[in-house]
Amino acid sequence: MRHATLRSRTRQQTLPRRLIQYPPPPSKGGITVTTEDLECLRDGEFLNDVIIDFYLKYLHLERADGGVADRAHIFSSFFYKQLTRKSNSSEEEAGGTAQYRRHRRVKTWTRHVDIFSKDYLFIPVNQEAHWYLVVICFPGLLQTELVPFWRTPSDSSRPTSRPSTADRQQTGSADDPKCQVTPSRRPLHDLPDCTVLTCQKKVVTRRPCILIMDSLKLSYHYGIYTLLREYLQVEWEVRRGTPRAFSDDVIKGSHCKVPLQDNSSDCGLYLLQYVESFLQNPVVHFELPLRLDRWFPRQQVRRKREEIRELVLQLYRRQGGGAELSSS
Repeated sequence: MRHATLRSRTRQQTLPRRLIQYPPPPSKGGITVTTEDLECLRDGEFLNDVIIDFYLKYLHLERADGGVADRAHIFSSFFYKQLTRKSNSSEEEAGGTAQYRRHRRVKTWTRHVDIFSKDYLFIPVNQEAHWYLVVICFPGLLQTELVPFWRTPSDSSRPTSRPSTADRQQTGSADDPKCQVTPSRRPLHDLPDCTVLTCQKKVVTRRPCILIMDSLKLSYHYGIYTLLREYLQVEWEVRRGTPRAFSDDVIKGSHCKVPLQDNSSDCGLYLLQYVESFLQNPVVHFELPLRLDRWFPRQQVRRKREEIRELVLQLYRRQGGGAELSSS
């Protein structure tokens, strides 16, 4: 009996311990982070989907430029997994083409949001244990448009155009002082010429497009553009009640030039940094391919594991947890 008790205690000690729920109740859709999830923030470990989804939700709710946050939608890391998984027998029996079967699996994911009224859709993707980011830009825009663009004396710049592309009913404005982001002090020639803080153009281009941001230079993305175009086509038919083609001519696919990882384990961190940089210093000029390789310094990513860990522990204490968990 003594041995059984010892085994029981050992099992209890190794069970994941709930740390936080974010956002906390009464907010809906909270993500639970455990001590086990925290372990993947150690150096050399791969980030799991819980940490990815938690930090993306935190960025959207608390770290994004106000105007951009209102015009963006961030999908869960499970969205692409569910969209692309193999059909089961009941789905096969229900009939329909493959693209309609795929859409049925995720149809309810957008029941509270019209993605075509958003300017940016962020989709975290994990394929063969590698994380990368897909950003669908202006899915409701019917064609490429040229938009006047101007810079304020404070060096923050913003478009003079409507705040959203489809219905233009989203709240939040770049004119709100709360939305201003301090420009980088790096020389302009060392920064992307297409983002809100450093663009020098008087007229910028907006176009519907599917952007891939991948921290591995040699990654392949066979089929992802087609899959997402088919999803958008069915979603438009279901939500808007009219047919619309999302061909390569209508919504182009492009692989962005972005900062790359220098090890084998930081792909998830780079995905998070791409989203953070986009929400705080978004692209405003969509001349493809986007050259964002100097969007942020690599050192910013190297600090991210500790920053996220500290954030979780800070929220843990705020939600009534003790101080017994060390941040070391």
